[in-house]
Amino acid sequence: MAKRDYYEVLGLSKGASAEEIKKAYRKKAKELHPDRNKDNPGAETQFKEAGEAYDVLKDADKKAAYDRFGHAAFEGGMGGGGGRPGGGGQGDFASAFSDVFDDLFGDFMGGRGGAGGGRSRAARGSDLRYNLRVTLEEAYSGLQKTINVPTAVPCDSCEGSGAEGGAEPSTCPTCSGMGKVRAQQGFFTVERTCPTCSGLGQIINNPCKSCRGQGRIEKDRALSVNIPTGVETGTRIRLAGNGEAGMRGGPPGDLYIFIEVAPHELFERQENHLFCRVPVSMIRATLGGDIEVPTIDGGRSRVKIPAGSQSGRQMRLRGKGMPALRGGADGDMMIELAVETPVNLTSKQKELLREFEALSEDNNPESKSFFSSVKSFWDSMKS
Repeated sequence: MAKRDYYEVLGLSKGASAEEIKKAYRKKAKELHPDRNKDNPGAETQFKEAGEAYDVLKDADKKAAYDRFGHAAFEGGMGGGGGRPGGGGQGDFASAFSDVFDDLFGDFMGGRGGAGGGRSRAARGSDLRYNLRVTLEEAYSGLQKTINVPTAVPCDSCEGSGAEGGAEPSTCPTCSGMGKVRAQQGFFTVERTCPTCSGLGQIINNPCKSCRGQGRIEKDRALSVNIPTGVETGTRIRLAGNGEAGMRGGPPGDLYIFIEVAPHELFERQENHLFCRVPVSMIRATLGGDIEVPTIDGGRSRVKIPAGSQSGRQMRLRGKGMPALRGGADGDMMIELAVETPVNLTSKQKELLREFEALSEDNNPESKSFFSSVKSFWDSMKS
């Protein structure tokens, strides 16, 4: 039976680009894979046919020969194509599918590497998290703070190499420095991390006694951290390169500092605004007057209490709240009045208050309105 045109096999037109060829084969390989077509005995043949077509068309020289001479380019040595593309049976096809496997999963597996061992020989260190609690005053003004972080730092004895005396590691004999080993399983090329070097591509023949070949040791490190003004709970500060040291001289990770602002005894924070509940005497609330209230910067502000103020009344001090973390206007400070009822009265005070109550029947409009509504409610219930 005559061979089908390779472009037809992959569903392409002649002159397709390398990217189009790869994409088409990837689609066919998924569509025709025998594991997905157990009830279709012809799928395996078509699967191999697609692999043969891709093996030719992915190679620029073979593709040029095929475009000029067709299948005859690979018969009888014509065109110098290195033999018939299907002549190697499963071998050439497996090579073709391996290329697409790498294209699909190479980034996830760490890349194919190369003859020179293209993958990184040293592992990056882990990122670290440090929880830092600051006061509201410190969040307002900002500060420079020194923290002690337990972490892994480069070993001084081997200068981070992991080898005694700073000697260079040798290439892993199992994976030849690739960090990965491959095994052929049917139509698939399975790639695994090298068990000898754990994927590093190198082994240490004489490990450093101080770090046991790790290239790093556990140690507390003092770091100076700049806490900007306006930070709030949940603010994250990144210190690049101050995380855990990498394995065998690998790059360090980063340190992330998570801020928690402690509750304050006087102020409650809502975003950039501050709320302060201020108790005032019944007399002050009735007659009005001036009071001094604290501000977060340690100062004082004079606030005028209007006569007849009730509990819950709020007054705004503009710009007396928290600074914005990333610039912008400062927040405000809200004063909330809490009218305080006097306690532990003397007999004279009680007598004066009773006299005052008798004279102030028309001075409590809210009470008068409420009890008038109550009387109407009771009357309606009786009827």
